[in-house]
Amino acid sequence: AETNAKHNYDMLKQSLEDQIAADTKDMEETKAAKAAAEEAKATAEGELVETVKELANSKAALETVSSDCMQSAADHEATLKARAEELKVIAEAKKILVETTSGAVDQTYSFLQNEQQRIKSHLHTRTDLANVEV
Repeated sequence: AETNAKHNYDMLKQSLEDQIAADTKDMEETKAAKAAAEEAKATAEGELVETVKELANSKAALETVSSDCMQSAADHEATLKARAEELKVIAEAKKILVETTSGAVDQTYSFLQNEQQRIKSHLHTRTDLANVEV
């Protein structure tokens, strides 16, 4: 009976030692996983801070670009309106010129013709003709 009791004791002792070793191994693995998770969390939190800063900067840049774009669009609209007004005024001026010059628009003039007509109108004597030839 004493051998049987010693054998049972040795078996129980071995079983408890194996259980302690397995639990210690599990605890070490859990501690390592926890440390890795905490490190990953710290890295992620640091990246989150940077991402939030970049997001704020991007939103500010978007606001600036949107404002500039709206201003450019307004300026473009004003330019188009002014151009349309200028074209309207030019068309009206052309219409008035055509109406007031009656057939003169269809004729062509050159500086030479105008100069010859001016000279002819001043030629009354031989002296005038001699002065023009010089």
